[in-house]
Amino acid sequence: MNGFGTQSGARHLCNIVLIHSCRLARRVAFGGLYEQRGQRLGRGMMQQSNDRPEILDLGDMPEQGVVPKNMHAFVVRQDRFGEPESAWQREVIPVPEIGPLDVLVYVMATGINYNNVWAALGTPVDVIADRQKKGEPEDFHAGGSDCSGIVWAVGSDVTNVKIGDEVVIHSGWWEPEDPWVVSGRDPMLAPSVRIWGYQTNYGSYCQFAKAQSHQCQPKPKHLTWEQAGCYLLCASTAYRMLMGWAPNVVEKDDVVLVWGAAGGLGSMALQIVAAQGGKPVAVISSDDKRQFCLDHGAVGVINRKDFDHWGKMPDTNSQEWGTWMKGARAFGKAIWEAVGERKSPRLVFEHPGEATLPTSGFVCDIGGMIVICAGTTGYNVTMDLRYHWMMQKRFQGSHLANDDQAKAVNELVIANKVDPCLSGLYAFDEIGHAHQLMHDNKHPSGNMACLVNATQKGQGAS
Repeated sequence: MNGFGTQSGARHLCNIVLIHSCRLARRVAFGGLYEQRGQRLGRGMMQQSNDRPEILDLGDMPEQGVVPKNMHAFVVRQDRFGEPESAWQREVIPVPEIGPLDVLVYVMATGINYNNVWAALGTPVDVIADRQKKGEPEDFHAGGSDCSGIVWAVGSDVTNVKIGDEVVIHSGWWEPEDPWVVSGRDPMLAPSVRIWGYQTNYGSYCQFAKAQSHQCQPKPKHLTWEQAGCYLLCASTAYRMLMGWAPNVVEKDDVVLVWGAAGGLGSMALQIVAAQGGKPVAVISSDDKRQFCLDHGAVGVINRKDFDHWGKMPDTNSQEWGTWMKGARAFGKAIWEAVGERKSPRLVFEHPGEATLPTSGFVCDIGGMIVICAGTTGYNVTMDLRYHWMMQKRFQGSHLANDDQAKAVNELVIANKVDPCLSGLYAFDEIGHAHQLMHDNKHPSGNMACLVNATQKGQGAS
């Protein structure tokens, strides 16, 4: 389905105060750069409320710096937790106030990620209740963790971006005054870290998204809005997994096993490994995904459905364990065949979890690392610890990415070494449908995007 969103009627109209101002010297068409003169206004300074439009249609770009009182957004509410297609509904909500280090982004396109399938289901976390416990008043979740757009308003202390900049947003969010962050250590290990657009509100499913200024990265100029809007969450997560845990980082000729290689996360991992000179081996669930993986850097492809030993590892003293071990050894041999030599993975790029982790732990090379960012098949862990400690392997959790890692992978995209792998484009009003496809595992290979303020596909590239 590839329609274009329609403007629905307004509800829940409210007034708010948004801090912003800017005078426009010159304005260029959609997808162009914006040149602005004037002053940046932050907290405590505002445009008069009666000067602000009540609401604008999607794609009806206002004078730069003019922000309406309300906006279109796709939101979830607690009374409709369940199937994503019905949980996500279009509403009109107030445009949020921004703080001194925040930006307001005029969203052109948004990516679709599994975290907001969870938000729709209300499990494993009710993100609305979680925020309310922290003192936030909103009774809705306006999500979205991937974004391309134009900086439309900035807080008083923002220095790294200006109004009119074309940006993509990475999803690492943290309290700027967190002592861990202030100390200069990795902010992704700070107690205050959250996933933007999942654990925070006013994400990229909004006409105007609220983000922290440090999340902004320059939009690759050669990409359309929809291409730019779909990749950074997966790409930055994959980069941290592969390059963020020294000394276990991808080096030339390293074999890297990539689970779910045709998905949004896996397709980024294949390309990052290849860009670093490694040898990615793709694991897929259907042979029709084989060529996609080869086209994006895989040196070989394994169909996991050729094996039947998946799931929790049996007790090591049971007869079933022997059967399981035969399956694990056969899978290890398939890796050697894919690589063309008896060389085991130095890194195993994991996210299925429960069903695959016992095998991942077994096939990982001596001194290698299994790095994991999710548990899509379950959260319980079983593995044969004898192989783990005797061969001195590492089992590392990883989550999102910090600013440096987001910048590094974005530079790979800018250099055309990583493609966004946009495989499905949908209209704004199909945001719920896109999540349902992901929930039902019927989504296309690679990444999906939905247009927001972009009026048609193909805009924004230069």
